Amino acid sequence: MNALFPRSANYRELVPGNLMGPHVLWLMESLCARTELATGTRVMDLGCGKAISSIFLAREFGVQVWATDLWIAATDNWKRIRQAGLEEQVFPIHAEARALPYPDEFFDAILSVDAYHYFGTDDLYLEKLVRCLKPAGQLAIACPGLARELRNDEIPEYLRDFYFHQQWHSFHSPAWWRWHWEKSGAVEVVCAEEIPQAAENLELKHPAGQSRRAGHPRRPRQAPDLQPSGRPQACKVLASSWGSSVTPKWRAGHRLPVGAASGGTRPSPWRVPRGS
Repeated sequence: MNALFPRSANYRELVPGNLMGPHVLWLMESLCARTELATGTRVMDLGCGKAISSIFLAREFGVQVWATDLWIAATDNWKRIRQAGLEEQVFPIHAEARALPYPDEFFDAILSVDAYHYFGTDDLYLEKLVRCLKPAGQLAIACPGLARELRNDEIPEYLRDFYFHQQWHSFHSPAWWRWHWEKSGAVEVVCAEEIPQAAENLELKHPAGQSRRAGHPRRPRQAPDLQPSGRPQACKVLASSWGSSVTPKWRAGHRLPVGAASGGTRPSPWRVPRGS
């Protein structure tokens, strides 16, 4: 995995005891490969957990990061931030995703790893979130997902408890996330795809084959391989907020081309082939 995620390989000391699920640095590095984070820009790390992804962003890209999480106390994250020597770049915030304490048009980018599916499936959430973004700001998420949507009668027996009783029904395919965001009209979706080596990232197996993630189901050897029909994967979705340099789309009907800024125009860092 070091070849796929070379930046993350330099942060091995941060990983032990600080993962709350999949390898958050691998997922964040995958997002950053499709984003443009200029030095000094403001970034919200939404659902940052223990803030190691925020530390990664600050060190690797020189950005200011608002490490926002509900489950982990800001004081605990502040200790890790101080140990990393990033008191002037990373700011821990204890907040609920549906009640963010930020002003309109504050962030250049909002990134979220292994968290957005807990609250972002709400049809009305995206429109509220993008108010925190500057016009033509960047929004990117990486979260557990499926290769395609599944009917209830397609869920294999070994996954049914997780799917119906442990919130795995919030896992969706890249195509579903594209549709979910595009129907809001709040953003232009420029990428919705599976993350390379996603299954390995989610399972996080020890050499003996046991899952590191507590309670993570192991597929029986005799069970059919659900790839590509619906085996748990990880997906990423990237978008740009609409708007001019003054008026975002949720206030008016016009927009600025992706990659444009008040100082002129430039090619978008997210231009990808049609159909991605």
